[in-house]
Amino acid sequence: WGGRRTAAPVADALERTVRLLESLGHRTEEVTVGLGADWEEFVLANARLSTANVAASVDDLAATLGRPVDASSLEPATLAAHRYGQRVSGPQFVAALTIRNRVARGLARFFATHDVLLTPTLPEPPPRLGAYGAGAEALDGLGWIARLNDRSPFTMAFNVAGTPAMSVPLTADPGTGLPIGMQFAAGYGHEGLLFRLAGQLERAQPWSDRTPAVWAGSVPVAVDS
Repeated sequence: WGGRRTAAPVADALERTVRLLESLGHRTEEVTVGLGADWEEFVLANARLSTANVAASVDDLAATLGRPVDASSLEPATLAAHRYGQRVSGPQFVAALTIRNRVARGLARFFATHDVLLTPTLPEPPPRLGAYGAGAEALDGLGWIARLNDRSPFTMAFNVAGTPAMSVPLTADPGTGLPIGMQFAAGYGHEGLLFRLAGQLERAQPWSDRTPAVWAGSVPVAVDS
């Protein structure tokens, strides 16, 4: 979704995951899944729904804590989302809900004939720390949500539809040792199916002892109590 090309290491990891699944007895097939909306209207609906919720939450917290709603309290992206969300009208919010319902129904039709959908979690290896927020001060709320959707085109539809999905670190980027997530999604209410699949995959290809060169916990740190 969104037309972004998947990076070669991620596409290779996807193929290896397909072969692992088939070795465990699963039947796989390549499919095209319609989003139920044009990408641009999907992103716009996401922006209106999420930033309106951000605006309401921020205003509530500001009133409770007595904090100002400005750059002294909020990071640039959150402040941009708050400002954009304040301008979302009632009719615009309802129209965005209609898009959400179209996406949810489209996915429901797919899962009526398929058990699980496999995609990469991200179209590229893990980005460097700070990459998402770089230049956020120049974006408005729609621009920020568009960036998130562009970076995470495989995951957003399941957030919108409210259907379960999980990211499993089955493989790693050979160059950095960082994990490459594979996303498995299922139909509404089928979390149990995903948990059973996760258990099978972790037994077949454990990852708990696979770490990059630098990771949280790799260097002991003394803490004074």
